[in-house]
Amino acid sequence: MSDGRADESTQALDARNAQNRTILTAVLVINLVQSAAGAGIGLWASSTALIGAALDNLADASVYAVSLYAVGRAASVKIRAAKLSGFLLIGLAVMLLVEVVRRFAGGEEPVGAAMMAMAAVNAVLNLVCLKLLNKHRGNDVNFKASAIFTSNDSIVNASIVLSGALVLWLGSNIPDLILGVGVALIAAKGGREILQSVAKPE
Repeated sequence: MSDGRADESTQALDARNAQNRTILTAVLVINLVQSAAGAGIGLWASSTALIGAALDNLADASVYAVSLYAVGRAASVKIRAAKLSGFLLIGLAVMLLVEVVRRFAGGEEPVGAAMMAMAAVNAVLNLVCLKLLNKHRGNDVNFKASAIFTSNDSIVNASIVLSGALVLWLGSNIPDLILGVGVALIAAKGGREILQSVAKPE
């Protein structure tokens, strides 16, 4: 009887791991598409905010790939993967701040309409990611990290829409640069939250 229960438990765990891999693969692909599109449009539109969002999506995709590797593995592997997630976000924040300083020293006005359109598309895709991630239940540190990433993305995209409107209204790149700093701070905050969640005992 005990063997039968053990088999059922193993089958349930395998099914849950398979579902987790499917979810992480889906959000990984979505974030890679967002990153490529955001980087291309951000460079064309001279938008620091869009480039920052694209880098954020690339960092997210990297973390989802690591999390995908960690599914079904030992708790220590999952913790290391989550720590990598946190450090990647903090690294992104530093890179973006450097880019803001560079553009502040000499940069053209971004295309506000392009900023708003790309941010709106990203917002829809983020909702899809949140819906997928919400299918997972439990205290897995990597899914916690994924939820933090996606929530941050939603805040960033809403801010980009507002920044794009201000760029159109003011005819200046200052709102875009300010948002670039904001994206960097949000990324750093998300990285810190992930590292703190790993440090706390369950």
